[in-house]
Amino acid sequence: MSLDSITSDVNKAVNGFFEPISTWLTEVVFYSVPVAGTELPLIVAWLVVAGLVFTFWFGFVQLRKFKLALDVVRGKYDDADSAGEVNHFQALTAAVSGTVGLGNIAGVAVAVTIGGPGATFWMILCGLLGMATKFVEVTLGVKYREVHEDGTVSGGPMHYLPKGLKERFGNGGHRLGKVLAVLASVMILFFGLFGGNLLQVNQSYAQLASVTGGDDGFIGSSSGALFFGLLIAALVGIVLIGGIRSIASVTSRLVPAMAIMYVLACLTVILVNVTAVPAAIGTIFTEAFNPQGVAGGLIGALIVGFKRAAFSNEAGLGSAPIAHSAVKTKHPASEGLVALLEPFIDTVVICTMTALTIVVANPASWLKARETKEDIGGVTITSDAFATVMPWFPMLLTVAVLLFAFSTVLTWGYYGLKAWSYLFGRSKASEITFKVLYSIGAASGAMLSLSTLFDMADAVLFMLAVFNIIGLYLLAPVVKRELASFLEYAKGRKADALRKTAEPVE
Repeated sequence: MSLDSITSDVNKAVNGFFEPISTWLTEVVFYSVPVAGTELPLIVAWLVVAGLVFTFWFGFVQLRKFKLALDVVRGKYDDADSAGEVNHFQALTAAVSGTVGLGNIAGVAVAVTIGGPGATFWMILCGLLGMATKFVEVTLGVKYREVHEDGTVSGGPMHYLPKGLKERFGNGGHRLGKVLAVLASVMILFFGLFGGNLLQVNQSYAQLASVTGGDDGFIGSSSGALFFGLLIAALVGIVLIGGIRSIASVTSRLVPAMAIMYVLACLTVILVNVTAVPAAIGTIFTEAFNPQGVAGGLIGALIVGFKRAAFSNEAGLGSAPIAHSAVKTKHPASEGLVALLEPFIDTVVICTMTALTIVVANPASWLKARETKEDIGGVTITSDAFATVMPWFPMLLTVAVLLFAFSTVLTWGYYGLKAWSYLFGRSKASEITFKVLYSIGAASGAMLSLSTLFDMADAVLFMLAVFNIIGLYLLAPVVKRELASFLEYAKGRKADALRKTAEPVE
């Protein structure tokens, strides 16, 4: 029996078993209501409303404290003796690596195809709102984290939901928080093993195979797929063994490098088409409020933009606080401020650059997809936009996809490990078991598609938002106190620095 037939049989068996579960779960989680001729998923509305509430609740913290957030990332308010495993910059890059990925390349192309160029405006707005939500959840993640005897740290919704709700509402709150924490852990674990691992490896392999001869090339063969999967599994296993310090060490180099490379490629296309930029920006703003050929008109463009942004930056899902909780700090709100930069980088910068690149390049595949609403190949459209200026770009895009995918696999490996440890304990045997399972998932990712499992993983991930945001609302007063405390501390540090510079040198 050949390797191809074995993987095909596994695909069919797994998809057949999970398909009815996935269909039901997807219908529940992504339940939509008709709005102005289009469909609005209630989960997207739930995320956007949370962004609006927290934006007003904290007085537009994402705008007023943006510069302070940059100062914190630069280490201006670091405490050398703080508990934690990584610095602010490493925590940020580790978390960003979990959100920046194929959604920024393929998802944006889908948005500007279905929702028109105007969807870009609504993506930016949703990203700005998500900054406030991210600030709240990460502040809670750091405040209620657990620092273990060996110096390692565990955080996330599985910790701040039971601890925070108990602190505010007593034993009743603790019982509710405990139930929510277990459910959150199961969902994070499931998505980490499949959506954050197997899916990323699968898609990066598909892109690599497509530029190396397709099915006729070595990579396109079953043995090539096995080799690619084993290579990724080995690399992932090596980095995971080192824990968050090792992951942060890799992502702190990988994320800036891949982001810079991708943004430079976008800027190249934009500069070559610089005369088209004013018209493109005008089109984005005009079609945001008066879209052409978009189902549902204004509301349709808004929904598509919000949906892609919410799915891309994960604000409100409770995943990012797991990485941010490992930061070295005595002030939870300091990392909350750092975290609000995450949706800005992911959505406001990278997603916008992708959208503008597609609009100014105006590739034939995008025009055809907009007209027919068929064959909306996200990565293909983005690749074609770059190819209008750089015919060799598919190879560079492959490198970007591989880097994006690898960093996402690493970060979700850490998220999954923390969820696994919460459910099954932190023993050496328990952690090794997870790392072996996770590496096997990476190895099989290049050979299996398991499309039904991917759909189910997405639904499970966004179920997190329902439980997580309820907790964020209930614990918002705690975040407000933590913000006031850090602002007072920052004010004192600034005053001390000014006093020292004013003192005469003896």
